[in-house]
Amino acid sequence: MALVEIQVPDIGGFDEVGVIELLVKPGDTVKAEQSLITVESDKASMEIPSSHAGVVKELRVQVGDKVRQGSVIAVLEAAGEATVSEQKSAPAPAAQAPTAIEMQAPAAPAAAPAAGAGAVAGAIEVRVPDIGDFKDVTVIELLAKAGDTIERDQSLFTVESDKASMEIPSPAAGVLKELKVKIGDTVNIGDLVAVLQGAAMPAPVAAAAPAQAPVAASAAPAVAAAAAAAAPVAAVASVAMPAHQPGTPTAGLPHASPSVRKFARELGVPLDEVKGSGPKGRITQDDVAAFTRQVMSGAAQTKAQAAKAPAVAGGSGMGLELLPWPKVDFARFGPVERKDISRIKKISGANLHRNWVVIPHVTNHDDADITDLEAFRVQFNKENEKSGVKVTMLAFMIRVAVAALKKFPEFNSSLDGDQLVLKNYFHIGFAADTPNGLVVPVIRDADKKGIVQISQEMGDLARKARDGKLGPADMTGGCFSISSLGGIGGRYFTPIINAPEVAIMGVCKSSIEPRWDGKQFAPRLMLPLSLSWDHRVIDGASAARFNVYFASLLADFRRILL
Repeated sequence: MALVEIQVPDIGGFDEVGVIELLVKPGDTVKAEQSLITVESDKASMEIPSSHAGVVKELRVQVGDKVRQGSVIAVLEAAGEATVSEQKSAPAPAAQAPTAIEMQAPAAPAAAPAAGAGAVAGAIEVRVPDIGDFKDVTVIELLAKAGDTIERDQSLFTVESDKASMEIPSPAAGVLKELKVKIGDTVNIGDLVAVLQGAAMPAPVAAAAPAQAPVAASAAPAVAAAAAAAAPVAAVASVAMPAHQPGTPTAGLPHASPSVRKFARELGVPLDEVKGSGPKGRITQDDVAAFTRQVMSGAAQTKAQAAKAPAVAGGSGMGLELLPWPKVDFARFGPVERKDISRIKKISGANLHRNWVVIPHVTNHDDADITDLEAFRVQFNKENEKSGVKVTMLAFMIRVAVAALKKFPEFNSSLDGDQLVLKNYFHIGFAADTPNGLVVPVIRDADKKGIVQISQEMGDLARKARDGKLGPADMTGGCFSISSLGGIGGRYFTPIINAPEVAIMGVCKSSIEPRWDGKQFAPRLMLPLSLSWDHRVIDGASAARFNVYFASLLADFRRILL
């Protein structure tokens, strides 16, 4: 076996690019042209492939490193020493193309087992890997079926939680003997979901060539692949098929890189409906972005949208038969500047659009007298200044929200088909403004925490949000959300419900107002409240009572003890 250094190829007009993702690790078996790392410039991201097949002995880069053309990123133990040396010495691979047909000789099947040397054989159990802080995620799509030939890391099925969807990959290559899940099933970390018949990781086809045809080993990978496709021998049949073959029906995965798949999942784009503009129909990030723009503008529809469209268009309004979004050349009217929307806004924008369209929102407005509570808060912070924890009004509102949810349990619920799921836990989300957009961290088990602890956790989560370090566990599982504009201003607004929750409380900046106490007008500090609620679950009377009760607890916090 020969050690081969894998270098960064010509990556266009880029000097240095940053490593943003490692796609393999030492010990992994890789194929020629399999991606090893992902790099990103200020304009684009791209994956750096391996020039050889073999076993990764060493990765010489890590996330955050800078590389350029010629940088060594990995060391491979090549699948065949002869193959490597001859490929290096081949002066003109294209000229050897005709001799690659010699691979069709009868001796080729006998050489096939050698290509699988060192590979895993026998039954392999596939279990759900660590998918973060998710429980009982639902299987929404099957990406393979029994009898399919599977590559390592090829996705087998897709699961979805209330916040995200993800694909579950195969840990090894082989033939799928049994898929133990179906659409609608729920799975957790460690669940047995499939059984594979282990197979060899496919080595370069040239390594399987008979000894009497050494010239074939020096053929370029593209030539070898063409010869292999033409060779009607059993050895070819044993090689795992790729996840996608451009130009054929999408029986497997669409032809796209992992980073593009991730980008499509974040936007909720059905990748198999996107037409690729890259080599051999490969889908690029620009293709996904263009498809999204077409759908949002009304110029195109997804298959799911088309299926939901009314049978007769243009009259009822029930199918939201809207005019196409206007296309305007803004530069005709004056200077313009274009700026990319942040990743957070892309994700939250799609969710907010869905929530506003699907949920029948109603908003109740009210005012809470927080004069005494604010005086107590200021006094408490002054007396405990050395503690380093500053108690905020929002911390009091989180505790008030818990008490209100206990009194009105339908506000602590979620719709699940024709059933209402009533929750016996109290996780309260709060909207946090960051330079890149709005996020909603969650205070877990707020009913078991005091005001000081809630304030401390809010500060920690808000700091993580500003630094872009919030994880899925920090933003999932919420029961009720509070969106505060108190530090900015305004009077009332209509906050959009954070599905699958059924209500959200919006608060604006408090102000001193004259209030009649029965004898005279007295100055009181009033806090505007805006409660948005889902009319499918909550009726107007319940919403009014909830808002009044919420305001009464803020007016006299002692009531929370009753």
